Amino acid sequence: MENKVGPMKNKKNIWEGKTKRNEQTRKKGRMGNIQSPPPNPRFNSASRAFTPKELEDLKSLFNSLAAQSQTNGQYVSSSVFQVYFGLKGPLGKRMFDLATQGRKDDKLTFEDLVITKGTYVKGTNDEIEEFIYRLLDVTDDEILTRSDLDSVLVNMFNHIFQLKGSQPESSSHCYMVETFLNAATFSKDHEGRDKSMSFEDFKSWCTLVPSVKKFLSNLLVPPDPGRPGSKVPKLQYSENIDSSILLLRDEYAWHIGGALSHEELEEWKLLYHSSLNGLSFNTFLGNISNGDEPTVLIIKDREGYIFGGFASQPWERHGDFYGDMKTFLFQLYPKASIFRPTGANSNLQWVCLNLLSSRFLLGLVPLPFRVEAKERLNPVPPISPPYAYGSVAVYVANNMHLQCAVNFSSETIPNGIGFGGRINHFGMFLSASFDQGHTFSCTTFNSPCLSKTAKICPEVIECWGVVRKGLEQETTDVVKGTVLERFKEDRHMLNLVGIANASE
Repeated sequence: MENKVGPMKNKKNIWEGKTKRNEQTRKKGRMGNIQSPPPNPRFNSASRAFTPKELEDLKSLFNSLAAQSQTNGQYVSSSVFQVYFGLKGPLGKRMFDLATQGRKDDKLTFEDLVITKGTYVKGTNDEIEEFIYRLLDVTDDEILTRSDLDSVLVNMFNHIFQLKGSQPESSSHCYMVETFLNAATFSKDHEGRDKSMSFEDFKSWCTLVPSVKKFLSNLLVPPDPGRPGSKVPKLQYSENIDSSILLLRDEYAWHIGGALSHEELEEWKLLYHSSLNGLSFNTFLGNISNGDEPTVLIIKDREGYIFGGFASQPWERHGDFYGDMKTFLFQLYPKASIFRPTGANSNLQWVCLNLLSSRFLLGLVPLPFRVEAKERLNPVPPISPPYAYGSVAVYVANNMHLQCAVNFSSETIPNGIGFGGRINHFGMFLSASFDQGHTFSCTTFNSPCLSKTAKICPEVIECWGVVRKGLEQETTDVVKGTVLERFKEDRHMLNLVGIANASE
């Protein structure tokens, strides 16, 4: 019995020993749970926005930056954070402050990085806009003032054009910052203080200056010239052209580019300039009708206002409005604003050209058939009945002189090019005479009058072609086909009077 009981007692002792050890382990575990910090719900929520691979990459990035910060892998310092993301000045300091939840301890943890990226990069549009709205408050007083925006815009221009390799002069900074600020609204009242920008004001401003929102939405991406919001189109023009006569400058191109795709920001080529090519609608159409590339039309009027439109479709004669929802109007000075289609109607682009006008035909019809001026012609008997075409009546005499009577003030078919609105009440219109036009508020783009008054008196007219990457035309100086070949309806009209082939 002793031999049997002994082993049983030993088994009992062993079981009791294990039980005591397990109980001690459970107690330690419970004590450990009480002492350890509770899980961060914001971190858990933000983590779910990332794939395992993305979280692994974020961890690798954090470890690398923490090593550079010399903190034994615990946290990232403000200086290392700002250098890596290319953030300087008040914008960089404010971003780090928001990323560290305002602790002011100069320590960015891995949880901070995930939460910030989860909100700022992976969040909803409202969450991202709210983050950017707080980001602009560089003084951290919960009041977004004109001074805050001024600091941020100067910071932005320094960054963008340093990446591009050219640094605008300080006067150019002031010039551009002012135009962007002029588009902002400050409607929030504060007792004893100037009005500030409300969140609704901020969202409205973002629609007018999409380049600003695009830049501020991509700050936590490693800096390079291709970072969204930082790309500036390369402006191509002949070396013998004095750049001071050009309306389009890098800052303006960056502003317009905020509404375009990345592929449309590679290169823009000067197609027409009124000081170089003359105020000629014929030359204008000839220069811009060399392919299907989008164009940027810019006008400076006698009031000093600079504005224009982006035409996503080629300028071709149609019987009605045409175009697509990529077309938009813009202001460059004294305000910087972009007005995109609202969908209220499809009245996007308009071009109407009566090629049989005497002014236009002088550049098309050979000398034997030209009419130098109506006053120098003797009256000739018309063909009966006269060939009528829109507002143009054509008469051919036996001596083959051609006389055209053109009504440029036609109330039904305005001669020229336009954007938005309706006939004779465009968002922007430039007559074929190139000496006048108009601009009215329109629902097509929800745009206001773009100049000081509705009447436009152009001082400078400029047009640039947007070269899509990989789609650049081989020939840029030679127009493909004659104007009559590109406007077949007008060629058919000349066939009726037997002189269509005279221009070939």
